[in-house]
Amino acid sequence: MQLLIEKMACGGCVETVTKAIMAVDPSAKVSADTSKRTVSVDTTADRGRIEKALADVGYPARAA
Repeated sequence: MQLLIEKMACGGCVETVTKAIMAVDPSAKVSADTSKRTVSVDTTADRGRIEKALADVGYPARAA
């Protein structure tokens, strides 16, 4: 899935976003692009669970 995260601007943001996603699915593959503020997630977890986890850590996401 591709997600747009407007608040993701630096490496620290990417680390927080990645940790939140991995908490939902430890086997997820996460790739982030801070210049586009997008994250690609290869996961079996439900999109809603991923988006909730991101919102919970202060990085609301929507479909990119």
